[in-house]
Amino acid sequence: MKFNFKTLGLCLAAGLLLAACSEPPEIAAKAAKRPDVAPYMGADNGFMTKGWTPGNQESWTEAINKRDQNQSEYYRVK
Repeated sequence: MKFNFKTLGLCLAAGLLLAACSEPPEIAAKAAKRPDVAPYMGADNGFMTKGWTPGNQESWTEAINKRDQNQSEYYRVK
């Protein structure tokens, strides 16, 4: 059997290209979902909707409903 460097080189190059296309697992997205905390508890940071206080379920429900209506084409056309 004759050893072919060209074929070996192409196989190595293809293997390196395929290895470079892999992505690391997204661990941060899994860590953000905490099943032990209710969604309305939230975080006290600058990314909150105005008029919503963390821990207040009524204001959270109101903010979610308002956001849902703003995203609905039916309500936006009216």
